[in-house]
Amino acid sequence: MERSAAAAVRRLRAGGGGDRDRARDRDRARRPAAPPREDDGDGDCAPGKARDGSRRRPQALSERRAAAVVLLYLLALRGLVHVAHRHLLSRPQRDGHPHFSAHRARGYLDNITAIGPRTVGSPANEVLAVNYLLEQIRAIETESTDAHKISVDVQRPTGSFSIDFLGGFTSYYANITNVVVKLEPQNGAEHAVLSNCHFDSVPNTPGASDDAVSCSVMLEILYTLSKSSEPLQHAVIFLFNGAEENILQASHGFITQHEWAKSIRAFINLEAAGVGGKELVFQTGPENPWLVQAYVCAAKHPFASVVAQEIFQSGIIPADTDFRIYRDFGNVPGIDLAFIENGYIYHTKYDTSDRILTDSIQRAGDNILAVLKYLATSDKLAKSFEYRHGNVVFFDVLGLFVLAYPARVGTIMNCIIAAIAFLYLGKKVFQPKTRAINNLKKFFTAFGLILLSWISTLVTVVIVAVFISLIGRSLSWYTHFYVSVFLYGTAAAAKLILVHTLAKKFYYKNMNDLNLGDVFFDASLLIWTIALAVITQIGLCSAFICMLWVAFPLLTKLMIHKEFRQKGATIKFLVLYMLGMFVPYLYIMYLSWTVFEMFTPIMGRSGSEIPPDVVLAGFIVAITMILSSYFINFIYLVKSTKLTIITSTAVFVVTLILVCSGIFFPYSSDMANPKPKRVFLQHMSRRFHDLDGNLVKSDSGIWINGFDYNGISHITPHIPEINDTIRTPCEEWAPFCGLPWILPVHFMFRKNWYLPAPEIFPRSPIHFKVLAKELMPWNSVRLSFEVSGPSHMSLYIRPHKGSALSTWSLGDGTPVASIGGDYFVFYSHGLHATPWNFWIELTASKKHSDGIVSLAIAAHYFFGEDQKSPQLCALLERLPNWTFSSGWSCTYDLFVF
Repeated sequence: MERSAAAAVRRLRAGGGGDRDRARDRDRARRPAAPPREDDGDGDCAPGKARDGSRRRPQALSERRAAAVVLLYLLALRGLVHVAHRHLLSRPQRDGHPHFSAHRARGYLDNITAIGPRTVGSPANEVLAVNYLLEQIRAIETESTDAHKISVDVQRPTGSFSIDFLGGFTSYYANITNVVVKLEPQNGAEHAVLSNCHFDSVPNTPGASDDAVSCSVMLEILYTLSKSSEPLQHAVIFLFNGAEENILQASHGFITQHEWAKSIRAFINLEAAGVGGKELVFQTGPENPWLVQAYVCAAKHPFASVVAQEIFQSGIIPADTDFRIYRDFGNVPGIDLAFIENGYIYHTKYDTSDRILTDSIQRAGDNILAVLKYLATSDKLAKSFEYRHGNVVFFDVLGLFVLAYPARVGTIMNCIIAAIAFLYLGKKVFQPKTRAINNLKKFFTAFGLILLSWISTLVTVVIVAVFISLIGRSLSWYTHFYVSVFLYGTAAAAKLILVHTLAKKFYYKNMNDLNLGDVFFDASLLIWTIALAVITQIGLCSAFICMLWVAFPLLTKLMIHKEFRQKGATIKFLVLYMLGMFVPYLYIMYLSWTVFEMFTPIMGRSGSEIPPDVVLAGFIVAITMILSSYFINFIYLVKSTKLTIITSTAVFVVTLILVCSGIFFPYSSDMANPKPKRVFLQHMSRRFHDLDGNLVKSDSGIWINGFDYNGISHITPHIPEINDTIRTPCEEWAPFCGLPWILPVHFMFRKNWYLPAPEIFPRSPIHFKVLAKELMPWNSVRLSFEVSGPSHMSLYIRPHKGSALSTWSLGDGTPVASIGGDYFVFYSHGLHATPWNFWIELTASKKHSDGIVSLAIAAHYFFGEDQKSPQLCALLERLPNWTFSSGWSCTYDLFVF
């Protein structure tokens, strides 16, 4: 009975269950079908489909997890980059040979800077510094071994040349000073390698890093080599040049006039664009790949970049070095090195020897000594012409070693990698063929969205930068660099993510998330592949960066493809993805930080016309674009981006409010880490004469130039009389606006101020004399002049309408016009120079009642009793302590002929 009852219950339950199942089936049939989610047409391998064919939901990324992983990843890379930049020395290797001593070099450095500012023409530069160098060289000579012979020469050249730097001008020098030392085997040497530094400094600065430390390093290298018992195969010439700050004059005098210059086959130029840190190889060649290989083989603490070379040679950075002179006028290849850290105090009173770390001196000495010794014992130096052709791709890896290979090899590698990437992308798009058109549409839509997001991000952030500039808050990040990251970096990130979030929500609302992530990865890969192909075709060696950003992501994609397809965006996928991207992301962080370290301080001395916030915002957007390239796909893999957008926007808004409030003052007087505002003041007297020599106008005052975009806005509260009511008017009819520019930088400083002050009467006034006026063939007139005056003078020439400056006695005889069409000549002399005689020749189609040319001469007093008037000294004393002011007196006389 019990078994019968149980069986009956089981039959009843089974019947009821069947009724419920049939009812559920009827309900499903009545419901409208849900719209299908698109897949990528890959059949059984499509995301969200199990091996048995049944549907399963693919694993999506958590926003918090993805944002945290990406942020921590970038911070970890930034930490590695920071360690690499601050690590100056590796473990020293002792091999029994004499070694470079940074402590002895520091002694030289302290003694040179103790002389004070070493302006060309001053006793400090021409006598005290020269005597000190000669004293040390003689001491080294007495201690040298019998394996070497040391020769010393003091050269005082006179010459002239034209250069296209700063828009183009002509330079004339007379009786400047070079101290030249040659170290060679006892039986002499036919070939030589040159090491160059300069011991002069800009006015009013001690010039420790630029360039006394380099001369100190060279003295110690001379000592070390001379103590070695091993003779060199070739000579080493050490040039301590005394007029580099006068726009490369002394190097020109040496390479074009000195008898030893003919034996030079290669050179190393030691320079500075900052104070201490690492010395960067930022120029090599031209061509001569063997020089890069010499650095790669010999340098103990390498730091080099072909990217820096191509940036510098593009003219973006308003600077030049003696490298140009040796390359252009001596036809000699070389290596250009410069300290780049802390450019905020470059060319200021803070450039003192105590700010240069002993480790910086040691690493520079180790590197330069090793490279010089390598070149001086190399067979290739004697036959350098045989190894001349070809460029080199070179870059250091976190300062550990340098990778270098011929540019032609790089071109082949780039083409192969680009071809592989294009083949991969072509296969993704055109397989299966039945879905090729649909795949192509999705692919190029993603491509267009990425470009749109980048363009809209750039426009948005630049608008913010322009707004900041217009309200007078420019350079708020100058002392606090990370303010720029929080202001422009977060704005860029928020805008970029927002564009893709909107696209995902409204355009891709029915598409599979994993497929979307895949499509956007491939679109980013296409952008980098196109960039690789284009930059390679242009011939830039920097294309290796694009090669890294194609090769490693493509390899990563191929390695994790199966994991991603089967399981979606898992933790394992994230870890493998980040590891695969490690090399390109680490290198771009390393490179971008080097660029920021060089460029950010330059914004404080780039003139009044370029809005630095717009420039820096553009840099930050560019870095954001690059770093986002292979993280854009994460936006389509996460469930939501709301928290990321809100957080980024909140950080941006708070930073914007703080910047607008003025809480971030641009400059700092902190003695441990000063970041001063640069201000130049010239107490000048001007006299304008007409065609008959009559004085038609004269005035005097203190001419003020702020070296950055902020002008004098921050100074006005401290000195109320310096305000916009005294803006300098341009004398349009006079060359260079009738102002005594020391260099032709008028196009960089259109905003300047003129505070009326009493006339100055220098004790050593300028003497300007017309020697002759001669009629020449072909309607030409030759005017001959004689000028005597202080060590620095500027000549400005403007031919009148209907006449032209055809030739002159300066440079190679062909006049070189500056920006705006006027002609600028920079003159300097050392001690005991004779009067400057020159002539100019003009052609005129007819007689002009107002003359054929306006000629002005300015005299600049950078040292001595005429340098500063009482009024100028009083004004300099009133400037706030967060400024670096450089002041001098000058006169300006204009004549018409």
